[in-house]
Amino acid sequence: MVTGVGFRYATLREAARYPGLKGYVRNMDARTVECVLQGPPEEVEAMVRWLQHGPPSARVLSREVADLPVRPERPPFRMTR
Repeated sequence: MVTGVGFRYATLREAARYPGLKGYVRNMDARTVECVLQGPPEEVEAMVRWLQHGPPSARVLSREVADLPVRPERPPFRMTR
């Protein structure tokens, strides 16, 4: 759960620093964002660390991390609705 405007856009900008990342970020409701990450372990770990606090304008209230099956066909990291 997050509060703060622009969380998805900031996540997209941060993910651009890691060219091997695949997945997406999307709003689930007014205060919940889902982010699916796939890629080199060091890139995924860096993004997970960043997502713990997000951009300066955000406040991360809680988070859940789960392992998901790898999907080789997953497109490069993007923002969805």
